[in-house]
Amino acid sequence: MSNFRKNIAPYVEAEISKSKDKEKSGCYDDSFAHLENAHVLGQESTYWHVKVHYLMFLWGIRHKDVKEVFGQFIRIIGAAALTSIKGVPIGNTGGSNVSPVKPMPIKPEHAEIIAKVKSNA
Repeated sequence: MSNFRKNIAPYVEAEISKSKDKEKSGCYDDSFAHLENAHVLGQESTYWHVKVHYLMFLWGIRHKDVKEVFGQFIRIIGAAALTSIKGVPIGNTGGSNVSPVKPMPIKPEHAEIIAKVKSNA
């Protein structure tokens, strides 16, 4: 296991947990937003990148969102194939509402976490 994967885990897992809590309370958009946060934080780890896309895929199934289901299916394959060779657009939030190849700005709080994790990796 890479140090990045191990060190980013608590932050990604916290966002996944928040996503589950928001979904249970009926806040579906907020639930997905936390999955997007988890995606940004973990996308440089193949494990976390694929896992978050899989969770987005399941979210799409639960909400009968065909566009999200199809988009996440494609993104799971891309994440599995491209993450280890640095073929992912940094900052991309990972939902099917954005291009899978579009780099996006990273929120300052996420950039700070990623920098901290990388300095300890």
